[in-house]
Amino acid sequence: MRMSTIPGASEQRLGIGVKFLKFSVVGATGVVVNTLALFLLYQMAGLPLLVASPLAIELSIANNFLLNDRWTFQQNGHSVVRFLKFNLVSLGGLVIAAGTLYALVELEGVHYLLANLVGIGLATMWNFLVNFVWTWRQDR
Repeated sequence: MRMSTIPGASEQRLGIGVKFLKFSVVGATGVVVNTLALFLLYQMAGLPLLVASPLAIELSIANNFLLNDRWTFQQNGHSVVRFLKFNLVSLGGLVIAAGTLYALVELEGVHYLLANLVGIGLATMWNFLVNFVWTWRQDR
C-alpha cells in the first residue's frame, strides 16, 4: 500500500459516483414530471403559461426532492429544512443553466440547443455538489 493512499478513499469515490448516477436518474424523472404537469396545467386545465410553468417546475422539484431524499441519500422522515435547501439550490441551478445558455448563444454564437445542454450539465454538477455537501450533508 502506498503512503499516499487513504484507506476507504476508493470506496468513498465509488459511493459518490453511485449517488451522482442516482441523482441524474432522478433528474430525468423530473423532466417527465415537469413536461406532464405543464401539459396538464396549460393544455388541459387552461392555466396561463406563466402560471402553469412555475407550478410544473415546483412539482418537478418536489418530485426530485422526494426521490433523492429517499433513494439517492436514503433519508428517513420528512424534513422541511432539507426541502427548502433543495429548492434554493435548484434556483441556483436555474440561474447557472439560463446564464450559460444566454452567454454562449449571445456572446459566443453557440447554437442554442448545444448551449442549453452545456448549461444543464453545469447546473447538474452544481445541484449535485451543493446538495451533497449542504442539503444532505452527512457527518463524516
